[in-house]
Amino acid sequence: MDARDSIKIGMNAERILVVPPERTVGHFLAGMPMVFATPMMILEMEWASGDAINKYLEPGWITVGTEVDIKHLAASAVGATIRTTSKVIAVERRVIRFAVEAFDGERKIGEGRHARGLVNRESFAKRFGAR
Repeated sequence: MDARDSIKIGMNAERILVVPPERTVGHFLAGMPMVFATPMMILEMEWASGDAINKYLEPGWITVGTEVDIKHLAASAVGATIRTTSKVIAVERRVIRFAVEAFDGERKIGEGRHARGLVNRESFAKRFGAR
């Protein structure tokens, strides 16, 4: 599959998350504040990126995260409503690039770039699924 055949610049998606305690730094590291963890914000950005393109992939094809360049700009407490957005900004044969952002209300709490690589599910499973 060549991503350029079905993925177009401008495709986008948005996710909403109410921050639960298990997505905070304090949940993972004792003594740390109970605020939205950076890896959890990046996870939401990756999922939003997948949401933007998954329905356009040919059967048997998936994408996997390959690059992240993210800034976490501000903390968010348990119970905050986080809106994460992703927009396709470039499409190569096997790589799709996204601009991603996260907001707590109107306040931007994260921004950056993310890339996903196009892989054949069956081939990938043969290489890694049996381990």
